[in-house]
Amino acid sequence: MSTSTTLMTAEELLQLPRGQYRYELINGELKTMSPSGHNHGRITVRLTVPLATFVWENGLGEVFGAETGFKLTSNPDTVLAPDISFITKARIERAGSSDGYWNGPPDLAVEVLSPSERSGQGNRKVSQWLYFGAKQVWVVNPKNRTVVVHESDLRSVTLSEAESLDGGELLPGLRISVSRIFEL
Repeated sequence: MSTSTTLMTAEELLQLPRGQYRYELINGELKTMSPSGHNHGRITVRLTVPLATFVWENGLGEVFGAETGFKLTSNPDTVLAPDISFITKARIERAGSSDGYWNGPPDLAVEVLSPSERSGQGNRKVSQWLYFGAKQVWVVNPKNRTVVVHESDLRSVTLSEAESLDGGELLPGLRISVSRIFEL
């Protein structure tokens, strides 16, 4: 007996009702995610505010929230949504504005691990973002209070609370204290 899965397109995903769940599309298959918990949301904002302020004040591009989808493949479609993302001004100017998903990856994808995520899930997300062309991926781990900065599958650095997160070549001059991200 054969079973088949009906694949969804990015356009169909865009039409789903918003509210109770977040969705991603992996090779046409809908993935449903429950809302994040209190700590996840707090940490995400603690990182979003200084990042967005720095980007805005320096005219570097745009920072986007978790609701922003990035269409990475077509036929079947893949649409992923990091917790925080950044796209450079030059890329935004070339692409223009759209009500749909951004075509391609962000320059920076930030994933804040939720309590239920295993490290393998985080590693898979990092690999996906880098494979599709993100320049950096930051993985924020609330359990061990670290931020891992990935610039390739082979090059990463783990930052503890005693250190500061910097934007490297992508966001030169950015400095965010890791301890401030996790403060209560």
